[in-house]
Amino acid sequence: MPQSGDQPAIPRPAATVILLRRGGKHADRALEVCLAQRNPGAKFMPGVWVFPGGAVDPDDGEGDAGYAACAVREVQEEVGMEIDAADLVPYSRWITPKLVPIRFDTRFYLALAPPHSPPEPDGSETVDAGWFEPQVALDRHHADREEFKLVFPTIKHLESLVPFASAAEALEAARRREVRAVEPEVVGEGDDRRIVLPDDLP
Repeated sequence: MPQSGDQPAIPRPAATVILLRRGGKHADRALEVCLAQRNPGAKFMPGVWVFPGGAVDPDDGEGDAGYAACAVREVQEEVGMEIDAADLVPYSRWITPKLVPIRFDTRFYLALAPPHSPPEPDGSETVDAGWFEPQVALDRHHADREEFKLVFPTIKHLESLVPFASAAEALEAARRREVRAVEPEVVGEGDDRRIVLPDDLP
C-alpha cells in the first residue's frame, strides 16, 4: 500500500469482456458467461478466475478505439475466440481504489461469443476456462474460495448479471445502461480491511 503522503498510482487503461454464450438451439439455456483461470504462477492475481481482459497496449491505440482493440485482442489471446469491436456493448467502467499500488481504469464490455467456439486457455496466462451461469460461479466461490477464487469486481459483475434470463436480455439492458465511472474504496484496518462500493459506504 502507498505510504502516507504518497500520491496514488495513475490508473492504467484496461479492457475486459464479459462474453455471453449464444442461445442457438439451446433457447432454454440460462445465461452463461466465460471465465478463465489465471496461471497460479502469475505475480498478479494468481489462480483467480476472471473475465478475459488486460491492459491497453500502445499498439491498441488511444481513446475508445484503443479500449475496444484491447478488448478484442485479449479475448483472442486468453480464450482463443475472435470477436468484432463493433459487437462490443459498453457495460461499466471501474477504477481501482486509490490505496492499491497497481491500478487500472477498466472498461467492461458485453459481447456474444462466436457460435460453437469453446473457450481455449492459452496455457500460459490462462490455464483453464469455461462457461458458467453467474449464480453458479458465485456459489462455487462462496463454497470454496481457495478452489474457485473470484475478485471483487468479478463478483459484483456476476451479481449484476444474475437477474437476466438470456444473453439477449442482458445485451438489451446494457444498451440502455448509462456507464459511469465506479471507484471502490478500501475501508477498515488489518484483517478487517475490505473493498466497498461508494453506495455501500457508511
